[in-house]
Amino acid sequence: MIGGVAVIAHGVARHTADIDAVVLAEGLDLRVALRVLARHGIAARVDDPEAFARENQVILLEHSASGIPLDVSIGWLPFETSALAAAVEVNYGSVRILVPCVTDLIVYKLLASRPRDLDDAQNLVVLHGSEVDFVRAHDAMAPLCAALEDPGPLETLGTLRKLHVGGHPARKRAPARPKASPAPRSPKKR
Repeated sequence: MIGGVAVIAHGVARHTADIDAVVLAEGLDLRVALRVLARHGIAARVDDPEAFARENQVILLEHSASGIPLDVSIGWLPFETSALAAAVEVNYGSVRILVPCVTDLIVYKLLASRPRDLDDAQNLVVLHGSEVDFVRAHDAMAPLCAALEDPGPLETLGTLRKLHVGGHPARKRAPARPKASPAPRSPKKR
């Protein structure tokens, strides 16, 4: 899970109306995957899901009984392989699901860069700042941002890093109060 469900699983209070997931492309047989999903009541949302998936690197699905959309990204980048290897299993309601570690989820969110994704990334840093490996996130994002010719996600990562100071979210501190100087003494009366 890489979308709102993963963010919620990491403790961010928010709503989601869909499910976003990723599967590794290596060894993936789309035809077989679509048949297995269909047996579980998950149908394609487009006419030719195989062709669409090959062209767009995403399988657009819907859970037939509930109408919940399910977008399954086909992961083939080294970052996605690494993120899946580092995924953590968490309780989500009555089931156990795999979600990216906080650092990788922030990378996914910053690369998507929609307003909701940027809010999610910021909330994850506020809640889990001490767990975020900002260097690893930068190293994962740099080649992708260069290929996309979009430095925006890296700039946002830098801004989020500034929110985090010493393992805790940065807090605005009141300016230091000047030390009170002793009150002037009035001359002693004799």
